[in-house]
Amino acid sequence: MAEIIGVKFKDIGKLYYFNPEGAAYEKGDKVIVETARGIECGTVCTANKQVDDAHIVAPLKAVMRRATDADLAKVTANKEREKAAFQICLEKIALHKLKMDLIDVEYTFDNSKILFYFTADGRVDFRELVKDLAGVFRTRIELRQIGVRDESKKLGGLGICGKPFCCATFLGDFQPVSIKMAKEQGLSLNPTKISGTCGRLMCCLKYEQNAYEDLLKITPKQGAIVQTTDGKGVVIDVNLLTGNLKIRLNDAPDAAPLIAHRSTVKLLKDAQIKLDKAELEQLKALEDN
Repeated sequence: MAEIIGVKFKDIGKLYYFNPEGAAYEKGDKVIVETARGIECGTVCTANKQVDDAHIVAPLKAVMRRATDADLAKVTANKEREKAAFQICLEKIALHKLKMDLIDVEYTFDNSKILFYFTADGRVDFRELVKDLAGVFRTRIELRQIGVRDESKKLGGLGICGKPFCCATFLGDFQPVSIKMAKEQGLSLNPTKISGTCGRLMCCLKYEQNAYEDLLKITPKQGAIVQTTDGKGVVIDVNLLTGNLKIRLNDAPDAAPLIAHRSTVKLLKDAQIKLDKAELEQLKALEDN
């Protein structure tokens, strides 16, 4: 077991463990720590607690100190510098006629590095831009190309549900989302219905996927052959949540479909949920490859 505190460097971001070195920290405290990209000021999100060694990546870095008023003033000053750096970088991008969209700028706490985040279609040769920016800021410059999901996470906004983006409010990491999930959940494969503002599949498709997978294990799929009290038939429609099936009976193919619950039928031969090639090609761009 090891004593740790959990620290975040952004409101919505990953939680990192640090060694408190015997000091007590409360949730909301500001601390100065050493990270892979330099000295940073973070917020304690998990107070002192014991965790199993298997849950930490050794060696665990120690907290340098509790943030002072001077440290917090420096963080505020860096925020103002970031705004100025953003405008300067926009001007330099226009000067070099680069096809890239600047999204965000971050100063490290100790000003040892400035990170510029951008999006672009394909690769961008920004070597001359880096030299230009280094000449202006006299510090290490790093340009990072990010995807459209990361762009939405940084910029924020409202989803089609009317609520703020999940990625910008509580999602620490992006989870893989696939067209297969939408198909298994019985959703319309209309791109405007299943894609978010970022143009990729909505993250919320992942939330209930485990429940749908469990239901699929006990529910005959569309096209399955089942035995009912009225004879054999083929499942033509499925409501996974209620468990109700519409069944076309072999002995009465032109009659109205039989409505039966999955618990009242016997599965003789199951079917598979498949995407045809045309659907897959049309919707492949929505997957975050």
